[in-house]
Amino acid sequence: MMKALMAITPMNDLSHVLDFLPCRTPARWIEAALQNPEILLIDHANCEKKAASTAMNLMYRYVNKSELLKKMSQLAREELLHFEQVVSLMQERGIDYIHLGPARYAGALHKMVRTHEPARLADILIIGAFVEARSCERFAALAPHLDEDLQKFYQSLLRSESRHFEDYLSLARLYSDEDIDSRIGQFSMLEKTLVCEQDDEFRFHSGVPVS
Repeated sequence: MMKALMAITPMNDLSHVLDFLPCRTPARWIEAALQNPEILLIDHANCEKKAASTAMNLMYRYVNKSELLKKMSQLAREELLHFEQVVSLMQERGIDYIHLGPARYAGALHKMVRTHEPARLADILIIGAFVEARSCERFAALAPHLDEDLQKFYQSLLRSESRHFEDYLSLARLYSDEDIDSRIGQFSMLEKTLVCEQDDEFRFHSGVPVS
């Protein structure tokens, strides 16, 4: 089953995303996503809302960084539009927007964030790059297995998610006072663990569900 799923995953024009990520999403996560379509959409909505909130928080905290303000303003608008689109899809499918606890993914990555500037900002931007890159990779991995409407929607998100990844990474390089490649490597090792190891529950950014 794993080979079959991975073989038809569309990854055209995502080589820069895949080169950045430490691994592909395990086929068992894709299987879990197909078995939990309601949770997938609800948590997808949560992710879009959180992404917009993260961008806005950066704008409020770093008001003197013009390039960050410009890119995060655009990103926040796009993420809120995506949130609205996911909620509309849920309504069409009769899915109630219920509360779901967050995945361990973002919280675990943020535990690595340093407390002094500009290292703190660089770390947050690196995490943003990983979140957007992983989202992009998972949309592409899921799309071939979904119904036509959801497939088209997820494929439509690839360009913006890829650009968001690039924006976060370029901002991290712009505002860091050090070469961030080694720091990216440290986050990459943790990100791989979070994606590949077993997780207690299924979420959009979870690891492989236990059952």
